[in-house]
Amino acid sequence: MGTIVISGTVVLVVLGFGNPLYWLAAVAVLFLYVRHGRDASPATRPGGSGAVPSDYRAYRDRRDKQAKWERRYRRERPLEARRQERGPGR
Repeated sequence: MGTIVISGTVVLVVLGFGNPLYWLAAVAVLFLYVRHGRDASPATRPGGSGAVPSDYRAYRDRRDKQAKWERRYRRERPLEARRQERGPGR
């Protein structure tokens, strides 16, 4: 897909020496490809065994980091942590 887009862009740029509107068309094609074309690929390889999607890996890393910070907060500030666990108004 990328090769077709690059080839089409080069053709539009070459044609643009005669008519600058083709340069605008080339920019539009590149913009649409960057915006929508690359996102269409699946996150995991089909047939891949045990491949974890990068989105889930990033989610898991954020979750683990948040849990680490919460444990540290509770360890360093036990009174505030207990107060927050009880909830507001108590």
